Amino acid sequence: MSTSSDTTRRPAPRAASASESAHGTRLTLRDATLGRPDAPVVTGVGLDIAPGEILTVVGSSGCGKSTLLRTLAGLLPLLAGEITQDGRPLTGPGADRALVFQEDALLPWRTLRANVELPLAVKGLPRAERRAQAGTWLDRVGLADRAGHLPHRVSGGQRQRAQLARALAGAPRAVLMDEPFGALDAQTRAGMQDLLVEVLRGTGATVVFVTHDVDEALFLGDRVALLGGGRLTAVRDVPRPRDRSAHDNPARLALRRDVLSSLGT
Repeated sequence: MSTSSDTTRRPAPRAASASESAHGTRLTLRDATLGRPDAPVVTGVGLDIAPGEILTVVGSSGCGKSTLLRTLAGLLPLLAGEITQDGRPLTGPGADRALVFQEDALLPWRTLRANVELPLAVKGLPRAERRAQAGTWLDRVGLADRAGHLPHRVSGGQRQRAQLARALAGAPRAVLMDEPFGALDAQTRAGMQDLLVEVLRGTGATVVFVTHDVDEALFLGDRVALLGGGRLTAVRDVPRPRDRSAHDNPARLALRRDVLSSLGT
């Protein structure tokens, strides 16, 4: 297994197209210590996330997955080391990095359409334009007929679809996802995974997806990063194609065994 020390300059397995490269963003950590001043969580992190890449992050509870995500979002400053976005220091939150949480975080008093319009309103788009764009995204995630519903009137899976539409409506260059499907049942979760891959196609956005589910990590990720023992222990390429029927592919099975072994499960 490759360790964090050899991943800083490693290229992503999926080369982004010219349009993707222009839209996605590169996020880089060098010898980084993550956490709070009184409680470092992960040390010595070297990680290069390429434009347009989907990087999944797995590890046991409390290993620092969410800490890594919040650091990339600019919500937690580094304790040591360096973090950059496209070669420039990353010093705080930015509208070009969208966060998606396990809890849908929709505003309960706003309809699904109005929730999806929020990042467009922040950008200052005229009402008619943001309404049209929100409608397009709701259609893409299969919620066109629920646009006027309040969040409590739709299912958990539909709320997550709306949250995904809201995150992508603002055309972020990076989408940072913290176990967004963890509370969903298995069938809904699989549908959301398929939907995520479908709606990301063509956006060029860089994605960092935190999960405790190894199979989810291997289905979604171009690469999978393993956290444990206060370290980034490895970053591995995921065999392709991305196809559920390829679950018995020998290379994928070997990687799954390797990841589970590394996680101590």
